[in-house]
Amino acid sequence: MNAIDIKSLDAVLHQCIHCGMCLPVCPTYNLTFQEQSSPRGRIRLIRSVQDGTMGLTDEFVEEMNFCLDCQACQTACPAGVQYGVLVEDARRQIAEAKKEPLHLRFLKYFFLRVILGSKRRTKLFGRFLKLYEASGLRDAIEQSNILTLFSEKLHAKHLLLPRASGEFFDDEIAEVLAPTGPKRGTVAFLSGCIMNVSFADVHRDAVEVLRTNGFEVVIPKLQVCCGSLHGHNGDVVMAKKLAQKNLDVFGTFEFDALVIDSAGCSAFLKEYGMLFADDPKYASRAVELSNKTKDITEFLVDVGMRAPTKPLKVRVTYHDACHLVHTQKISEQPRQIIRSIPGIEFVELPESTWCCGSAGMYNVTRFDDSMKFLERKMNNLASTNAEIVVTANPGCHLQLQYGIRKFGLNMEVVHPVTLLRRAYG
Repeated sequence: MNAIDIKSLDAVLHQCIHCGMCLPVCPTYNLTFQEQSSPRGRIRLIRSVQDGTMGLTDEFVEEMNFCLDCQACQTACPAGVQYGVLVEDARRQIAEAKKEPLHLRFLKYFFLRVILGSKRRTKLFGRFLKLYEASGLRDAIEQSNILTLFSEKLHAKHLLLPRASGEFFDDEIAEVLAPTGPKRGTVAFLSGCIMNVSFADVHRDAVEVLRTNGFEVVIPKLQVCCGSLHGHNGDVVMAKKLAQKNLDVFGTFEFDALVIDSAGCSAFLKEYGMLFADDPKYASRAVELSNKTKDITEFLVDVGMRAPTKPLKVRVTYHDACHLVHTQKISEQPRQIIRSIPGIEFVELPESTWCCGSAGMYNVTRFDDSMKFLERKMNNLASTNAEIVVTANPGCHLQLQYGIRKFGLNMEVVHPVTLLRRAYG
């Protein structure tokens, strides 16, 4: 997040009462059972850096990056410690001091700055993926297992690559779409970056669901990546640059709410107010946009969505995306949507709020650790015998798809709005 002043940081640090309630819900602590790999252990490390008794050591860098930033500890914390603010500020300090290993700094620079830092370059990368797939080369490489000659890990990471949508969402959609029935209001919609080039079908489902529910949908053509991956990985400078562009663009339209179908993006947009708290030009505009931001499942339940009528005879379970359930405290709304569909047999996923290991870039930067969390998630998924697993974040979507393939499960991954659109017929 934004660089917070020492007084504010100190106040958050001293909220921690070291009770240990965070330990059972912390995925990394449950891997190592080492105190430094728990939220309260990391808080002690952050406090030591703040008071000058410890520098930005290798141990400190390792622990801040080992953390998933899933924020399950925030849900469990009786003192209300905003742990996400602490770990993201620590990552900012690490990034600004260039303390990460060179290969990790290069990877983040290439992905966050070179690709996602520009809408044009993001779409260029998407077109490269399309060409790679259309040529048959991608499938040939995956099926031949040729990458295993270099590294099993390289082969696995290749399987995690997103696939490009046939048409990018913002290339085929109008800037303003009328509702299909009586108008109830106007909403803006975030097309984003990865969702725009790899999950255009989910965006189309989301927009059609909004129109079916009586909302005019405004999709500004000049909007850019929201900056969430940058902010969560310590690149606050680029996060603010992208956020400023979005504040300028969305500020030219009138709408009742900004609706988002990606949990990580909606969580970050709700933090724009914090990101620009010390910026006299953007502070009030950022707060206003944050206050208008709604995850699409939250929005549909709040406004009272049209009841679906087409029965779907399937067994369904639901995986809680971390930045939806822990950061935004949205858990029941997606379940309400699923349960509203006639014919569905809904079964709760054991440990549904346990991180799947995607965590933004985590499954790329810390692949081995990520796979340990994924295996636990897959064992729980297998126990449900579900035909469909629903989740509301692209990172989780890709991670679960990979896990289902890796562990030989027969299951489809869909977004809540995709399921709802099917039930609208």
